Amino acid sequence: MPQLFQPLVLGDLKLKNRIVMAPMTRNRANADGVPNDLMADYYGQRGDAGLIVAEGTWPSATGQAYCRQPGIATPAQIKGWQKVTEAVHAKGGLIVLQIMHGGRIGSHHIKAPGTETVAPSALLAAGEVVTDNAGMQPYDMPRALETHEVKAIVQEHAQAARNARLAGFDGVELHCTSGYLPMQFLCSGTNLRTDEYGGNAVHRARFAIECLREMGQAIGAGRVGLRVNPGNTFNDTSDENSAQTHIELMQQAAQLGLAYLHVMRAPLAEINAFEMARAHFGDRLILNDGFGPENSEEALASFENSALSYARHFIGNPDFVQRLQNGHPLTRFDRKTLYTPGAAGYTSYAPHTA
Repeated sequence: MPQLFQPLVLGDLKLKNRIVMAPMTRNRANADGVPNDLMADYYGQRGDAGLIVAEGTWPSATGQAYCRQPGIATPAQIKGWQKVTEAVHAKGGLIVLQIMHGGRIGSHHIKAPGTETVAPSALLAAGEVVTDNAGMQPYDMPRALETHEVKAIVQEHAQAARNARLAGFDGVELHCTSGYLPMQFLCSGTNLRTDEYGGNAVHRARFAIECLREMGQAIGAGRVGLRVNPGNTFNDTSDENSAQTHIELMQQAAQLGLAYLHVMRAPLAEINAFEMARAHFGDRLILNDGFGPENSEEALASFENSALSYARHFIGNPDFVQRLQNGHPLTRFDRKTLYTPGAAGYTSYAPHTA
């Protein structure tokens, strides 16, 4: 796979290969959102990737979505993440932090006492969330943010980017899919606002664009990425025209000098997300679509100056890069331990032995 192992420059990020570890929620942080030694071992094991995008991390207390989800808002969380970035850098790898504000995807059973759940509009998300203390619980009814509060959350994203750099991260990625806050603003079905952050697609994209711009001003736009998934309806999101909405977002984002656009293949057959990204953002792409040894090189042949991200293969294969390079078989992961506490199914997978 000659192209897969070629270096690549994405903004200020110089990747040693084009294999990216995709962000994956694994729920292994301490209860207070502080990353721990187990997480440092996990990410360090996978430091041979050209780039690691660390799991979705909350920028402020209101943004926490899940139990044992890490944050990047307190000195203790910054210090905890430093162990992770040091472990990755010791392997010669790069790591960026995905900033993820859950918005209406949250529960008072998960967050610190007195912490609100907020969203663009006061619309309850269908579904339930796992809590450590109360089992399965419905999502909280969110409170609609005032305009000045939206602007404050934009600044929280900028501070999260600064905190990430203090923790040793090489950059950050804004999570704008899967039904979390930026996507809640983006989609017509979850954004009923009548101020500057609601209405047409230009206005609905404003929150994400302002976050990206402020994060770029905080740490340099060449260290900021954006993740999107046109057509995604996860966490009860919907949009009247997802393709056109995402085209608007991509066109605005393309003007910001970002490091990359991380794009997942659309779940709708009528949307070609990869071609859309190339046409409306450019060629600094990270493509995500369940790639494996059988189709990676073909995908890269069609997209120059791009990389591929892998999720499930990195779970069961801490040495995934070496297995690809040497043609070794891949280990399947255990779904039962994806989100459970402890080392089992996290750092317990062994590298390949001859």
